[in-house]
Amino acid sequence: MTATATRVLVLNSGSSSVKYQLIDMNDGTRLAVGLVERIGEQTSRLAHTPLAAGGDKRETEGAIADHDAALKAVAAELAADGLGLDSPQLAAIGHRVVHGGLKFTEPTVIDDAVLKEIERLVPVAPLHNPANLTGIRTAQAMRPDLPQVAVFDTAFHATMPEYAARYAIDVETADAHRIRRYGFHGTSHAYVSRKTAALLGKDPSEVNVIVLHLGNGASASAVAGGRCVDTSMGLTPLEGLVMGTRSGDIDPAVTFHLKRVAGMSTDEIDVLLNKKSGLIGLCGDNDMREIRRRIDEGDERAELAFDIYIHRLKKYIGAYSAVLGRVDAVAFTAGVGENAAPVREAAVAGLEEMGMAVDASLNAIRSDEPRLISPEYARVAVAVVPTDEELEIAQQTYALVNA
Repeated sequence: MTATATRVLVLNSGSSSVKYQLIDMNDGTRLAVGLVERIGEQTSRLAHTPLAAGGDKRETEGAIADHDAALKAVAAELAADGLGLDSPQLAAIGHRVVHGGLKFTEPTVIDDAVLKEIERLVPVAPLHNPANLTGIRTAQAMRPDLPQVAVFDTAFHATMPEYAARYAIDVETADAHRIRRYGFHGTSHAYVSRKTAALLGKDPSEVNVIVLHLGNGASASAVAGGRCVDTSMGLTPLEGLVMGTRSGDIDPAVTFHLKRVAGMSTDEIDVLLNKKSGLIGLCGDNDMREIRRRIDEGDERAELAFDIYIHRLKKYIGAYSAVLGRVDAVAFTAGVGENAAPVREAAVAGLEEMGMAVDASLNAIRSDEPRLISPEYARVAVAVVPTDEELEIAQQTYALVNA
């Protein structure tokens, strides 16, 4: 790495997509952002925006066979803007990896041993880790001389005490099959908890925060003095809050019942709980804007779905208030958390005795900046803090390769 190498390429490789951002770590400026989707289909699409040059978004469609072809297409787009992967200004490539198990609790420079361990974790992250591995190997082939860093979704939650991370099942069985609470969205929870402390003018070590990451996937965390002490997602991202298509918390015996009484296979139940449940299962929509529109038109099914969503959210706010003992702030983030004022209002309504309240006028303001939406008298600050997982990955990657 040269002394002038200050850029990090962040790659988030999904099963049929690659999201990417090129960030200059001097000031956090985005130089380019983009998305390749529907990889492996005839209708693949690449959308690329060269922010450094102030250029317009460029979109191309056509078959992109695999991740190798996708990353080569990304490299070509970057090169066209003078931002190619061969640039001496590129310091490293940072990869989002969903599951790091117990072994990876920090950002890690990738070598053969790291790849083998990520592969070993595929059984507990079958939808995510294989795609992450594909992206890493493709990037390594393109720039074998460049540091490649894995930043793990689970890492921030590794500070949970054993009594929070363990399930109450036979210890030998749990250990043999790596069954425990790992948690996800860790880069978001880390970033938002730190930004919330800054918003309050305090060091993260002085602040207890409940972070509510509410997107199509949703999770809550209890962060005490900058360290995660509990989180809602578990062995997989299925547990916890009601999500766009995931059920969240459910009696485990429901799965046995569906198998025995409905004759459903394990795979069918998996699809039901992960892809056909949550908001979409309750009312047929997983877009909160559409659900609110339907509620305004008197749609009772949409209203019940919203009420179930909020009820679960309140339960976790209450539970994590008890876990933390003292709560300094509740922070809403991600697509729904940042943009859906009715969700924030409803989640905090009735919690005045716990020191929480929302100011209606502040809550109605739309902004890309971190902001408080609670009245001055509220004992607990309620905040909206836009997340930036890509910047968090880039910062962790850059810090590691410059250590």
